[in-house]
Amino acid sequence: MSAGALLECDEASRTMRPILQRRFGSRDNLWLVLMLLVAIVVVPTACLFWFLNKAVQNERLAVRQKLVEAYRAQITLVQEKLEAYWRQRANELDQLVDDAPAPRLFAALVTGKHADSAICFDADGHIVYPTPSTVTVNPSNDAAFAEAVRLEQAESDAAKAAEEFARVARESSNMNIIARAFQGQARCLVKIGRKDAAIRVLTESLAADRVADAHDSHGRLIVANAELMALELIESASDPRFRAVKDRLIKRLTDYEAPIPAPQRRFLMRKLQQVAPGEARFPTLEAEDLAARWIEATPNATRAAPGLRATALSNVCQFASGSGRVAVLYRCDDLLANTHHVTALGSLPNDMEIVPVPPEQELSGDGLIVVTAGPSLPGWRLTLKEPGLFDAATNARISTYFWTGFLAVVAMCVLAAIVLNLVRRQMTLARLKNDLVANVTHELKTPLSSMRLLVDTLLNSEKLNERTAREYLQLIAKENSRLSRLIDNFLTFSRMERNKHVFDFSEVSVARVVDGAVAAVGERFNAPGCSFDVKIAEDLPPVVADGDALVTALINLLDNAYKYSGDEKHIQLRARSQSGSVCLDVQDNGIGLSPRDAKKVFKRFYQVDQSLSRETGGCGLGLSIVQYIVSAHKGDVRVESEPGKGSTFTMVLPTATNNRVERFK
Repeated sequence: MSAGALLECDEASRTMRPILQRRFGSRDNLWLVLMLLVAIVVVPTACLFWFLNKAVQNERLAVRQKLVEAYRAQITLVQEKLEAYWRQRANELDQLVDDAPAPRLFAALVTGKHADSAICFDADGHIVYPTPSTVTVNPSNDAAFAEAVRLEQAESDAAKAAEEFARVARESSNMNIIARAFQGQARCLVKIGRKDAAIRVLTESLAADRVADAHDSHGRLIVANAELMALELIESASDPRFRAVKDRLIKRLTDYEAPIPAPQRRFLMRKLQQVAPGEARFPTLEAEDLAARWIEATPNATRAAPGLRATALSNVCQFASGSGRVAVLYRCDDLLANTHHVTALGSLPNDMEIVPVPPEQELSGDGLIVVTAGPSLPGWRLTLKEPGLFDAATNARISTYFWTGFLAVVAMCVLAAIVLNLVRRQMTLARLKNDLVANVTHELKTPLSSMRLLVDTLLNSEKLNERTAREYLQLIAKENSRLSRLIDNFLTFSRMERNKHVFDFSEVSVARVVDGAVAAVGERFNAPGCSFDVKIAEDLPPVVADGDALVTALINLLDNAYKYSGDEKHIQLRARSQSGSVCLDVQDNGIGLSPRDAKKVFKRFYQVDQSLSRETGGCGLGLSIVQYIVSAHKGDVRVESEPGKGSTFTMVLPTATNNRVERFK
């Protein structure tokens, strides 16, 4: 090798230094980098933000104190207004308890929008409405009625049972027995298919005044159940009887003077809504349900404690009168909206309001003042919310603190980045000097050592055998060719980095490029254990290219396929035409690439397996040189690969007719 070539090799090593530095420098001496970051950035930044945080806290406390002093009188005024409002409500409830029975009081409170529901107590503290039953009926001991019931239960005697029920209704003097007999007669008539007769019994016989208040053994109003049964039997809403019975039942259910137990009233309301959808509307049904849920969640409830309190139901509050005879129920959200006129003050700014907070609700962070709501609202609190005023009063100064700290941190980060970059460059440069020498020495020493060994063997032989000498000379030539390719790659890369590579473009036959590459690798690829197949399509159009550069690129692809295939190598080289371009494919049965490695394989100095590269040689420059040459020819190089199944590298070059590339230097 000439002295000029060695000088160019030294120049290539100097050119690669910054490339290797950028590639590997950031991973070294991590502990030193972290210490510098902590000393230059983290500690000063932490101290700065601690001082800023304290300054912001002090500023907010000062502003909050001023606002509290300014608006404490307003929240005291709301306290007094709320206390007066609920005391008045308690007096009104006590007056209503004295003036109206419990069911009518319940209906008046709900329909008058005074409450979402209500629970009424008697003087002894027992619930009188809503209750499971308003009437107590002793079980019947009438023998005739009992016989009729026995006949009804035997399905084969339904007709006889109907006659027996009719006889009991005619002969009995007990209105409850009469009504229950008519009810049993109607059931039996339905069983034997006499639906119209059953409807007449339900709508005429049971509509008589003498049985209007009759109840069954569970205390349920019989006539109300009979009317629902009649509606279910009539079925057709267009039937005049249907409308008459429906209107009568709606009127009965909405009349809280009627002795109907609350559970029966709720049941009939729901059933009627199903039988006559859209026509049966009950404004008290939701209140009945809410009261029933309150009773279920508050077992053994007695007289309610005075004041506005939380209940066992979620989002439901109760307010009891002074005597505790009635407890009205509110949904907390609705209650707060309905009392907004009490807490609203015209003297407050638009973005401030005084809000009552229930006992179980957590206070939000935007409350300026928090005080108890008063004796009538035990556990409730009043909070003055100021989402805009407080922020407006503090944001200006906080913004000044923030931008001061931000600019200081940015300045520290910039200075730290400059210092770290200088330190990193110095550390990386020192390490790369060693790495570059080690890499180049390893790559150059292997072929030189082989040639020296062969030459020494020849020189030390007393008598040279012509066949042995020729074999050794062929091995020396092979190692010399390997050394030349390695040096050529270094020199090519050096020129690429300095943008001094010169391409001589002309129309070139693709077959000539393929033949040149095959001739260069022919000796190695014809060795035992290597199957090398070359396929060149006929009538391939020429390309405008630097023939020698394309040969170099193709040799690198073939050399890559050879190195990364196993002991049994199957390598194919194909030249074909596709969509106005010429494709050169190099396919192997080697180790293959993962999708991640396939994206990085064309990067400079990238090697998939460092240990394998040590065995096969190379510095990870071959594929990057291929990409550089193909890109200079306005082409593209790509890879299709799968781990363990080999790889296919393809160079796509435009034909001479589709892409005339100007010659340049």
